Amino acid sequence: MGTAFVPSSVARTSSIDTVPMVNNLSRQTDLLQKNAYHRCQSMKNSRWQMRWMRFWMRWAGVSWHGRLASRLAALCAHPHKARVYLARMNKQGFISPKAVLHHGDFYHGGHVFLDDRVVLFQREQGKPITFGDRVYIYRDTILETGYGGGLQIDDDTSIHPRCQLNAYVSDIRIGKGVMLAPNCALYPYDHGIVPGTPIREQALVSKGPIIIGDNAWLGVGAIVLGGVTIGAGAVVGAGSLVSEDVPPDGIAVGNPARTVRLRSELSKNPPIPEGASQQ
Repeated sequence: MGTAFVPSSVARTSSIDTVPMVNNLSRQTDLLQKNAYHRCQSMKNSRWQMRWMRFWMRWAGVSWHGRLASRLAALCAHPHKARVYLARMNKQGFISPKAVLHHGDFYHGGHVFLDDRVVLFQREQGKPITFGDRVYIYRDTILETGYGGGLQIDDDTSIHPRCQLNAYVSDIRIGKGVMLAPNCALYPYDHGIVPGTPIREQALVSKGPIIIGDNAWLGVGAIVLGGVTIGAGAVVGAGSLVSEDVPPDGIAVGNPARTVRLRSELSKNPPIPEGASQQ
């Protein structure tokens, strides 16, 4: 938990002076990647491909040269979720060169995975984004903090593609081993809607933080609003809108979501459909 990333805009001095250097570096990087790609394609032996990936992952990280090393390692890797094993090769994890890290207070534990087009964004007064160990964030997910809100994700949690987590005004705190299916949205804030003033000119308001307990599971397209606590081991059905607390081990479905039963009430050995294989 001690690795921070500072956006390049903070360290930039003169964009005019650095343009030739950046363009030259970009050309050299493209040439290196092209040569490396052809070399990877020529490696018929998977053992040599593994050696290639392990070599480059030794240098992986959030710096520009760490991102370049990640890009070269990924040339020999399988796509999408099959690349997660790259994160296990280096304590710094795998941060895709196509991920956008525009956040000055990003801290992460070991072996994290940030996929292509993941965006970490910090608006004014945004508090830190903090990851535990083995946090996996899949492609096209956007994580934002701003206006006093922060985001904390604990160990072994996975957030699947196209999720949106906007920690504005209040925090979002996600426990260990949580699974967010694709297209989930977590919004602990609202726009003010008092009459007589355009909504865009009103201050953001919040009912409180969003807290998700250990080992909870949110189905595809679930939406969670501010002031909600989802208990440990709870399940939220696909497409549900959660505006009230869900107890530990509760199963909540609907719009608005209601807790319909507890997991303890389910059979431990569900019946196998007739005609299905029992092997």
